[in-house]
Amino acid sequence: MVNRLKLARSAVAMSHWGRSAVVMFAAIATLISPIAEAAAKQARRAQPAETTAPREAGEPIMAIVSIKSQQVTFYDAEGWILRAPVSTGIKGRETPAGVFAIVEKDKDHHSTMYDDAWMPNMLRITWNGLALHGGPLPGHAASHGCVRMPYGFAEKLFDKTRIGMRVIISPVDAAPVNFSHPTLSLIVPNADIVANAPANAERLAREAAEAAKAADEAKKTAAAAARESAPLAASLRKLERSKARAGAALLSADRALAAAKTDQARAKAEDRKQKAVAKAAELDTLLETAKADAKSKLDAASIAKEAARTAQTKKGDIAKAALDAKLAIEPFSIYISRATQMLYVRRNTHKPAPDGGGEVFDATIEVPVTIRDPGKPLGTHVFTAVARNDGSLRWTAVTIENGDDAKNALDRITIPKEVLDRIAPAALPRSSIVVSDEPLSKETNYRTEFVAVLSDQPQGGFITRKPSQVLVADDGGWSNGSPQADDGFGFFFQRSPIPRPSNTRRGGGQFFPMQGGWW
Repeated sequence: MVNRLKLARSAVAMSHWGRSAVVMFAAIATLISPIAEAAAKQARRAQPAETTAPREAGEPIMAIVSIKSQQVTFYDAEGWILRAPVSTGIKGRETPAGVFAIVEKDKDHHSTMYDDAWMPNMLRITWNGLALHGGPLPGHAASHGCVRMPYGFAEKLFDKTRIGMRVIISPVDAAPVNFSHPTLSLIVPNADIVANAPANAERLAREAAEAAKAADEAKKTAAAAARESAPLAASLRKLERSKARAGAALLSADRALAAAKTDQARAKAEDRKQKAVAKAAELDTLLETAKADAKSKLDAASIAKEAARTAQTKKGDIAKAALDAKLAIEPFSIYISRATQMLYVRRNTHKPAPDGGGEVFDATIEVPVTIRDPGKPLGTHVFTAVARNDGSLRWTAVTIENGDDAKNALDRITIPKEVLDRIAPAALPRSSIVVSDEPLSKETNYRTEFVAVLSDQPQGGFITRKPSQVLVADDGGWSNGSPQADDGFGFFFQRSPIPRPSNTRRGGGQFFPMQGGWW
């Protein structure tokens, strides 16, 4: 009975305590709720907002994505013009930090990797599937490696951007600053060359087309002459073989006559010799007559063949001059790698890639470069010519990886005079020089400008993707391991004879060797 009384009292007490606890927790929740809501609002306010510069915007020159701030900023020659929040790659599929450029644009792109996912206003930066595009933004990293932008923002930007526009993905906040340096001051455009470059490119393009047409006609003429002279040549070869046999028969008859021991043998040998002499004389006459009859046609075929060879050489020379003239009206991009001790130059030819994706970038300039203290890090710096400035160019600098500062990094590099002589006279705004400790990624190929990723940053969204297929050019044109017809691109790209030093840093992809030097 006592135990039952104690249990009853205990139950009543617990009941009172439970009601008190509920009241207490409710009060605490009431107090906490406004605090949590205020914190959420503050977090939402802290997220980047879509903003537009309070001035008239020029053409975008570069975009900088900050992984830390989940924000993208587009810049023209005078500074930032547009900002918006983004969502980069989640853990394990991180958006790689590094230096890229737009290689393709697609207004209504659907993913071939992720269940036909809609990626509107897509600006591709690698051929293995990384891009900037419109997408949902939950307020944090959420993609499989791409950079999602607000749908309306991506749509507004799509027509303003161009193939080759620089895209910098930085692990931290970064922005361009005005920059000058003695090395950059060596890149002084020649006003006359720049002014005359478009007309010169147009003229040489016409001449190249005419030379190609002339070479084709000469080739057809040579082929027709060769077909016409082929039977005559065959007849002459047959007569020459017959004459050679007659000469051998005459020589054999001479030996038989000299070896004859009896009158009967000598008479037989003499008769054989006379017949051999007559046959040889007959064939000699036939051969000379045939040669005289065929000479004009054989000479015409030989002349046509030589004319075709000359026309083909002229076609190549003018095509090279036309390409140089065309590239002179394009901004250049230079990449200097401490890892490979090489300097690479890219310029867009605006020729469609042979496999139907993107455009071909000229890469005929790849040379060794001298870097003082090559064992010391340079960092990663992007120098961009943003505008003309009293006959020279005005530059900015963006640093996305610590090493040496931008000035010291350029101080340590000696750009070959041959390169400066080739690119400086026609240098244009939007040209750039990238200095980095990294090698070029294996994603850098004939239809990209440069792809270079920071090896000390996560690359999940990059390395988990299948590498893009790279066609390799040889003297016969393009191939991916199987023969293909020459489509005319073999002229622009040759295998490089220059051995490249191995990568001195871990993690970065190796550059795919394709093109050779031009001197």
